[in-house]
Amino acid sequence: MKKLIREDDLARRWYDKLRQEAQKILGDLPCRYRTTGREGVILEESRTVLRRVYLLAFLQRLEGGNRYAQRLWQELDSAARFPDWHPDHFLDTAEMTHAFAIAYDWLYDTWSPEQRAVLAQAIRDKGLKPGLAAYQGAEKFGWWVKSPYNWNQVCNGGLGLGALAVFEACPDLAAKVLQGALQSLPRALAKFAPDGGCYEGPLYWGYATFYHTLFLAGLETALGRGFGLAEAPGYEATGYFPLYVTGPRDRTFNYADADDLIYWTSQMFWLARRFQQPVFAWYARRITKVHPLDLLWFETQALSPREAGLPLDRYFRGVEVATFRSSWDDPQAIFVGFKAGDNRAGHSHLDLGSFILEAQGVRWALDLGGDDYNLAGYFDRNRWDYYRLRAEGHNTLVLNPGSGPDQDPEAAAAIFRFRSGPDLSLAIADLTPAYARQAQRVWRGLSLVSRRQVLIQDEIQAEKPVEVLWALHTAAEVRLSPDNRTAYLSLGGARLAARILSPPEAVFKLLPARPGPLSPHPMGQAENRGVSKLAIHLQEVQDLRLAVELTPLTGEPGPEFLETKITPLAQW
Repeated sequence: MKKLIREDDLARRWYDKLRQEAQKILGDLPCRYRTTGREGVILEESRTVLRRVYLLAFLQRLEGGNRYAQRLWQELDSAARFPDWHPDHFLDTAEMTHAFAIAYDWLYDTWSPEQRAVLAQAIRDKGLKPGLAAYQGAEKFGWWVKSPYNWNQVCNGGLGLGALAVFEACPDLAAKVLQGALQSLPRALAKFAPDGGCYEGPLYWGYATFYHTLFLAGLETALGRGFGLAEAPGYEATGYFPLYVTGPRDRTFNYADADDLIYWTSQMFWLARRFQQPVFAWYARRITKVHPLDLLWFETQALSPREAGLPLDRYFRGVEVATFRSSWDDPQAIFVGFKAGDNRAGHSHLDLGSFILEAQGVRWALDLGGDDYNLAGYFDRNRWDYYRLRAEGHNTLVLNPGSGPDQDPEAAAAIFRFRSGPDLSLAIADLTPAYARQAQRVWRGLSLVSRRQVLIQDEIQAEKPVEVLWALHTAAEVRLSPDNRTAYLSLGGARLAARILSPPEAVFKLLPARPGPLSPHPMGQAENRGVSKLAIHLQEVQDLRLAVELTPLTGEPGPEFLETKITPLAQW
């Protein structure tokens, strides 16, 4: 490690950043039992302890002395005295167990026998015992044991690391916890099949795979085997998911409850080494907030996607997400994300058919992301009342707007056609399940033409006339043409044109990014300042083909718009 830091410029810069952060921690007060949010969780404290453990233990091992260990002991002693690690919100427990496991293991020879006993007892009593109760179904907080989403991997991963750390101190309990984790994890791993995508979006991809990879690495280090976790369908390919859902300016296609960054990426180095994919290491080297594991798993061999010969487009089956781009290397490139998917998935929104568009360094069509998790009923009864979670808050369709959910919350939709080529790339999704009460057939197609122009085409067939609302959310300034059939978007000196190609009666209107007149208006939700909604509103629709062309305007000589012939989606 010292040799790497000495000889590699990036590793040295990262080490300097970690050291600067650690110096600040030396003067900070230790954590305290402090709850936040509507549920009264201690997750913020658990994550603070975890970050401090990694930093201080890492530097203690590299630099020696005693100041890092002394400060770390203050942190651990304080957390060990907590009345509990809040198992009612088990992420809190899992992350704190993870922290204590790393501290116990990495600095085992640094701690006195008395200190080791304190750490082991805390892991046992506040981590593993509640974990075993969860596996045995004795506590309602153990719902995550049967969940297929990120809680499963985080909770099992944190507990698994704790069990591995103290296996010699409490072998019976640790063995039972490890057995419970290994029996529970396949439920979550199945959701990554077949292509490694994540139903919960890129942010939760990072959270889930970080913990999965840590636990797998711990199993292989401590027990010499990974119990099949590395062979789970989709896991070998999962490193491609962040590569493809990240745009030219390192912002992701942030569907579901996510902003447009991934905060956990160290696992990409581990995946690069394990599966001999230097392109994964290229992605990991682009991070902005370094983690000690980035240096421990650091790979000097890295290839860009272009150097690795990766296609510009990719379709992730299962999660039903497709992305397209005009270049891997150009920060001004066109980048498009398009999704169908499953409205029942963890952290999902009613966003089947939604898309984002980036070009010239601007996110023209954006996803607003999630709202405040502390809003009343955010994860249960009121979820589909909040604008950002409804179809009307996304770049998709609403049929017959009203006060109820504006897509079927139980619907799952598939991309049934995908093509990638130099002159034409496309995806078509059958969105009928999302609107089955309003229409007989709803298809949406998205194409990238000549790597410079995007076409969004919708086809709706209904027995009874329906009202249709088409939307594109943008932070750009919008100017409409005199006939309202072309919209000119401008932001930061860049420009984009949106043109309605079909039907002839359709026109654009500019709306605020807030609930419609018939929609719920719950208190406290985000106001979406600085964002407007470019919309098309059609009444009495039974047989509709709605086509909108999106073209970045470069100002270069020659025609700005390509000739576009509208053909039925069945003929695409």
